[in-house]
Amino acid sequence: MPHLPLTSLRQPLWGLRSSSRGLPRFHPLSTQSEPHGSRSPISRRNREAKQKRLREKQAALESGLTRKSKSPAESSKAWTPKEIVLYEIPTELGEKKDISRPLPAAYSPQYVEAAWYPWWVREGFFKPEYETRLPQATGEIFSMCIPPPNVTGSLHIGHALTVAIQDALVRWHRMRGDQVLWVPGSDHAGIATQAVVEKQLWKERGVRRHDLSREDFLREVWKWKEDKGGEICKQLRALGASLDWDRECFTMDAGSSVAVTEAFVRLHKAGLLYRSRQLVNWSCALRSAISDIEVESRSLPGRTELRPPGCPTPVSFGLLVSVAFPVDGEPDLEVVVGTTRPETLPGDVAVAVHPDDTRYTHLHGRQLRHPLTGQLLPLITDTAVQPCVGTGAVKVTPAHSPADAELGARHGLKPLNVISEDGTMTSLCGDWLQGLHRFVAREKIVSALRERGLFRGVQDQPMVLPMCSRSGDVVEYLLKSQWFVRCREMGDRAAQAVESGALELSPAFHQKNWQHWFSHIGDWCVSRQLWWGHQIPAYLVVQEPVKADGEDCWVVGRTEAEAREVAAELTGKPGAELTLERDPDVLDTWFSSALFPFAALGWPQETPDFTRFYPLSLLETGSDLLLLWVGRMVMLGTQLTGQLPFRKVLLHSMVRDGQGRKMSKSLGNVLDPRDIITGVELQVLQEKLRDGNLDPKELAIAATAQRKDFPHGIPECGTDALRFTLCSHGALGGDLHLSVSEVLSSRRFCNKIWNALRFIFNVLGEEFVPQPAEELSPSSPMDAWMLSCLARTAHECERGFVTRELPLVAHALHHFWLHNLCDVYLEAVKPVLSHSPRPAGPPQVLFSCADVGLRLLAPLMPFLAEELWQRLPPRPEGPRAPSISVAPYPSAHSLEHWQQPDLERRFSRVQEAVQALRALQATYQLTKARPRVLLQSSEPGEQGLFEDFLEPLGTLGRCGAVGLLAPGAAAPSGWVQTSLSDTIQIYLELQGLVDPQTHLPLLVARRHKLQKQLDDLAARTLSEGEAETHRQQWLSSLRLELAKLDKAASHLQQLMDASPSPMAP
Repeated sequence: MPHLPLTSLRQPLWGLRSSSRGLPRFHPLSTQSEPHGSRSPISRRNREAKQKRLREKQAALESGLTRKSKSPAESSKAWTPKEIVLYEIPTELGEKKDISRPLPAAYSPQYVEAAWYPWWVREGFFKPEYETRLPQATGEIFSMCIPPPNVTGSLHIGHALTVAIQDALVRWHRMRGDQVLWVPGSDHAGIATQAVVEKQLWKERGVRRHDLSREDFLREVWKWKEDKGGEICKQLRALGASLDWDRECFTMDAGSSVAVTEAFVRLHKAGLLYRSRQLVNWSCALRSAISDIEVESRSLPGRTELRPPGCPTPVSFGLLVSVAFPVDGEPDLEVVVGTTRPETLPGDVAVAVHPDDTRYTHLHGRQLRHPLTGQLLPLITDTAVQPCVGTGAVKVTPAHSPADAELGARHGLKPLNVISEDGTMTSLCGDWLQGLHRFVAREKIVSALRERGLFRGVQDQPMVLPMCSRSGDVVEYLLKSQWFVRCREMGDRAAQAVESGALELSPAFHQKNWQHWFSHIGDWCVSRQLWWGHQIPAYLVVQEPVKADGEDCWVVGRTEAEAREVAAELTGKPGAELTLERDPDVLDTWFSSALFPFAALGWPQETPDFTRFYPLSLLETGSDLLLLWVGRMVMLGTQLTGQLPFRKVLLHSMVRDGQGRKMSKSLGNVLDPRDIITGVELQVLQEKLRDGNLDPKELAIAATAQRKDFPHGIPECGTDALRFTLCSHGALGGDLHLSVSEVLSSRRFCNKIWNALRFIFNVLGEEFVPQPAEELSPSSPMDAWMLSCLARTAHECERGFVTRELPLVAHALHHFWLHNLCDVYLEAVKPVLSHSPRPAGPPQVLFSCADVGLRLLAPLMPFLAEELWQRLPPRPEGPRAPSISVAPYPSAHSLEHWQQPDLERRFSRVQEAVQALRALQATYQLTKARPRVLLQSSEPGEQGLFEDFLEPLGTLGRCGAVGLLAPGAAAPSGWVQTSLSDTIQIYLELQGLVDPQTHLPLLVARRHKLQKQLDDLAARTLSEGEAETHRQQWLSSLRLELAKLDKAASHLQQLMDASPSPMAP
């Protein structure tokens, strides 16, 4: 049998072209009791559909290679809407699901996933305290926290990948018997949440934030959070995340607030947190500093028109404007500089050149005239200037460029702040510019340069434009007095932790980025000019400068009373006489997120949870958060708790759509996982877009993309199929391209497992008693092969979980259920089970495959595994676990007595023979006949390979009797021969089964069709992006098929020559 890898089921299409616009019909499950395998309208329709699919598959085999010039990967299986069966048996929330009724005829996710999750939660299966009572308890701890998603929104597929990986690992550790704690939580998302509530207030009441008091606005935010913030929890439950909900935390709850304040005070006392006037990323639209992760770098190829918020007209970016700076005292001399930001010209304080640039050597030490103000500016030399870029001369604007700020500091240049917080020009620019939007001022400045004869041209300039991801505004760099975390010392410790192996990053290639980031890390601005968030616990002592330069006096305290004591000590005055004003700013959201691994466990208190579960066993998250979140957790965790917050970090890739595009609301490819789980109509997807915050242009683009990708909506796939698909990708390097059609392939896999268990339940019947696993001994080579495959699968799954390589687990399970059990063993034992009396071995083997196979599957497909496992008869050796989620995970050691690698290698040759026989039957179109088969080997020892498997070979090969032909014996007349190897030949009976005169013209016609495909493909010009290797592979497969047809035609001709008279059909 062909062993197809899981990836062979994946389609490269993000969208799915359904064959029908109709919605699936709902069919509530009948509550009348009936035995397994009984006939029902559902099962009858299911059989008819299956027979139709078999006929279509056989027709495809008979017609050979179809679809002109189409590769196998391009021929996606059509999807027709499936009948939805609902679980409608009255069940109280948290009560165990009623499994006394028969299984529906076909897999229906909504039926399978009903009722289980509330029962799991109520029974406490997800709590570490429960695991201590398990018979398989190991006494080991496994703790992990979920990366807290923003409370503003809903989970997307990237979040679903995180949940699927984490939950699979958590469930495996729980089934092993470890004490597992998986902490749920959400992030208050300062900027995002405030923006959403402000929009809602304006839309519903026409009120701006500043129209309310801070307290009133915060009440509105908390109200919004209570109303809307539960969406993420619903999604996590739908995904089957086995979180301990009693320990859920929110980064703005009371415990988190205490932790944030404590961290700020301790860092300040340690000299690692200070206030300073520095350049920060500034969003003029939000009027707040923003973090690096909220700055998106947009590459512009040249002239590009954008419309920033608040700007009355579109603005051209990607242009280099050349400006002349006259040399003082030299009317004919000038220095020309290029700038993409003419609006910052009023803030220029110097022009810089490289000291070795001979073009400007004669001007060293000279003064230049500012082109707008006429003020004298120094021409300075600095090795940071690149002589080969532009004219080799650059203007220096320390107040609005990080690079210029460093250069200015080296030369003692005083910065001039010419752009204000709201993006308008300041009074330092003069009356003619003051108050203008900075990009309106840009055009006015360029016009002034033209009028003064100092404009030297404009040209396209590729550039990277920093954009605020929250507001869509162009980021400005402004000098602001803010609070900063000193990162160098803590960063060195974080880098050393990875270098020494104390902290393990997986995959290991992330170590390079880690070391580079920490070796170049700057101080971290943690001030945000917002109302929603943790207000900074710092106080200005009014009218009390403490330094000779008159710098403001700031004090830090856990409470105002504590801060007042500090202020009294600093000033020498009684605290009661001092006036303190608390900093109105809040802390960067990433500050509280960096404390999450230990704050969620009760820090700074020495709580039982903190003592028992900290440090965490593992941190799993997306690779895009490695530096800005993981790095900061390591820095602050080590500093504040004295130990690493976790020892191992597992990073998964970024999820992209089937076309390789990043998930983006403006592209219309961001999907709620529940839309894939339950299915959704195109109309609903479009309504979700319209309810979002996209501008009309983005909305039109996104809506068009959705109509193209999902013309008939998204079909119902189910949670288990989505989880399995995501885990099959796992935490490997490179971006993850996910398509809905790939999830559908996993749904078909679920249906395969469902049908296999229905067959097994029918075989076992009501009186079946399982043997203890250690006593089960195979009664036939076929049974021994099946148990060996089961034991090997358990070994591969265990290895995959230990190394946290979930794709290994997914592939092992897929191969076992689909190819070992369904395609081979079930088909092979069906004739055996019809014997009378029925042998006892196969039912016992089938039970073990179901029991062990479902427990192996449970971490990845918890709902399907629970639904089916609960219906298995219990083993006699003792009470069974109440749920598969706390049942023992099969260990490789306990099953190793079943492993027979040599037997598996022998049977692989039998499977090769089966494949060869099926290929011969397809070539000669033997769709109904059951021809006899003979196997012959020139090596006497090789015939023993097949002796034990002659009956299953005939069954799987859809043949009649299978026998062995003695070495050297002549081949029978009228039989067709094919080689399995250099020493093994297979003979298939044709005489009397095939009419050469009827079939030979059919073969000729098929050959002509394939030859035309071959000629067309060879002559076709490669399309863009099409690989030549792919075409060559397809050409090779066509040539191979032609060779088979030629050989078959030759053999039919020989048969016709030997039998001149027409044969009876």
